[in-house]
Amino acid sequence: MVNSQLVLAAEEQPNPIIPHYPEMIIGFIAFIVLIWLLKKYAVPRFEALYQERTEKIEGGIEKAEKAQAEAEEALEKYRAQLAEARAEAAKIRDDARLEAEQIKEELRAQAEEESQRIIAQGEASLQAQKAQIVAELRAELGRNSVELASRIVGESLEDEARRLGTVDRFLAELGSGANGAGK
Repeated sequence: MVNSQLVLAAEEQPNPIIPHYPEMIIGFIAFIVLIWLLKKYAVPRFEALYQERTEKIEGGIEKAEKAQAEAEEALEKYRAQLAEARAEAAKIRDDARLEAEQIKEELRAQAEEESQRIIAQGEASLQAQKAQIVAELRAELGRNSVELASRIVGESLEDEARRLGTVDRFLAELGSGANGAGK
């Protein structure tokens, strides 16, 4: 009896390999409704999001290309400004070099003038000292000559007018004799 009950229980349960047609029809209808709902609502939203994302990416690419073009333009401007700055720096350097040369020449000319002035002052001072020494020597020579002549002649030649005339004559004769010998 136990065997028979098992056989009866096995006959009452449906076979899992054989499909149930009403379930298949309901599943098929649910699947079609699901596809229709997806096509009506979900797919357009996905398409709109896809289109929006594509536009954003293309806009981003355009913006990047525009930014790159602007950056290249700014780089070219920078390079041009840098070249101008270098040219201006070279010009300023050349101008400074020329100005330094001019200043050096001016200082050299001033130094030359100053040295000529100092030399002229020195020569004038030497001439004045020479004239003073010659005058002192003449006076000394005159006194010595008068004293010596006084001793030789035996009389006093102290008379000032006579002494000056004698000394001047003597010095003139010495000067003319030295000039005649030097020629």
